[in-house]
Amino acid sequence: MSRMHKIVTIGAIGYSAESFFEALREAEVDTFVDVRRRRAVRGADYAFANSQRLQARLAEMGIRYLHRVDLSPPHAARERQAAADKTAGIARRKRTELSPTFIDIYEREVLSGFEPQSLRDQLPDDARVIALMCVEREPAACHRSLLAARLGAAWGVEIEHLTP
Repeated sequence: MSRMHKIVTIGAIGYSAESFFEALREAEVDTFVDVRRRRAVRGADYAFANSQRLQARLAEMGIRYLHRVDLSPPHAARERQAAADKTAGIARRKRTELSPTFIDIYEREVLSGFEPQSLRDQLPDDARVIALMCVEREPAACHRSLLAARLGAAWGVEIEHLTP
């Protein structure tokens, strides 16, 4: 695994199917890690991000797929973020950052017990560029940025956030 040199993050919102898969191709992603609890996105424009379609297209591209539901936010964190968004009058798809409460819950309930080696052990030996995928457009509005920072620090690799 010593050859891995980058982690990219990507969210579905804001991309078309074509631009989403092109971004992965341009980033030279070879291994895709889905960190969503529910592997679907509402709206016909995002049908490409629904699990079966997504996995089929990635397979066509030669990109390996891995689902790590244990790295998705717990229900309590999602509820608290929804409440913070409502209080701020921000639609979920327009959010630009996570609430401090969400971050605290995610770090305490997910990252504190997460061993980066457990993910690394699941990755193929020839993985060079892995993508962490969730839904939100803005990396700072999504748990994938917290996870990427943790992995980048643990593994000493570059982090790049792909945005539409």
